[in-house]
Amino acid sequence: MNKLKKLIKDPLIIPKIIFLNRNTKNMSDERYLRKYYYYRTGLKLDLDNPERFNEKMQWLKLHDRKDVYTEMADKFSVKEIVCKRAGAKYVIPLLGVWSSPEEIDYDNLPGSFVLKTTHDCGGVVVCKDKNSFDRRKAAEFLRSHLENDYYETCREWPYKNIPPRIIAEKYMKDTDKDYLPVYKFFCFNGIPKIIQVIQNDKQPDESIDYYDRNWNFLDLRQNFPNSSDHLPRPQKLDEMLDIAELLADGKNFIRVDLYVINGDVYFSEFTFFSDAGFERFYPDEWDYTLGKWIDL
Repeated sequence: MNKLKKLIKDPLIIPKIIFLNRNTKNMSDERYLRKYYYYRTGLKLDLDNPERFNEKMQWLKLHDRKDVYTEMADKFSVKEIVCKRAGAKYVIPLLGVWSSPEEIDYDNLPGSFVLKTTHDCGGVVVCKDKNSFDRRKAAEFLRSHLENDYYETCREWPYKNIPPRIIAEKYMKDTDKDYLPVYKFFCFNGIPKIIQVIQNDKQPDESIDYYDRNWNFLDLRQNFPNSSDHLPRPQKLDEMLDIAELLADGKNFIRVDLYVINGDVYFSEFTFFSDAGFERFYPDEWDYTLGKWIDL
């Protein structure tokens, strides 16, 4: 009932109902993004003279398309890219790759590991103990993600042509934390300027804070509240800034996501369009500030 009441009070309820009931699969990317942008933000998308960060995310989806972006978004092929650019020590070890859950070679996997789908977001299964691991449940979950067309919802072009696969990675556990903080470096023309820090990622008490590169807390939020307990400046901040700049490689915009596990820095993923360019900024001025940093 609470969700229904919230939905009814939504000023965009009518356009949302109209959008969700349309056949959008065959829409051109531009037409779809114009309508979906309004559906998500309540704002008209200006692609002729984009000023907002979120507007420029949509412009880049349409106009900045290179084959290497597909390799960089693929959770399997990106490992080789990061190895070559930054070094193997920053890459979480790969244990295997398969095309379906039925092919997973559990006999040759260690007692703990992580399974991920390579072409979308959220297709992650953590195995802490192989002896008690529910393989059938994991197979159902992974199969549903393999069928997911991640490109279709937000038209993020780099994901369009990634072959759906499953990889196994080494299970990385920090001795001091139950849930690893994620450090996400917003890089503009190759320079990391904003650091988004997620605590308790994908948990009910998830929080997100924003810092500048000198670790000054910023009055900024998007779709999650700021934390009540801000993290101290990471000891590896300078190293992470160097790696983010090295991996950003002069692109108009890219987000480089990193972990620090037991004092060592590890690469998580590249994100070409932060939150797909559909999450409002509060205060709204940040949408324009970050937008000015992207030189189209």
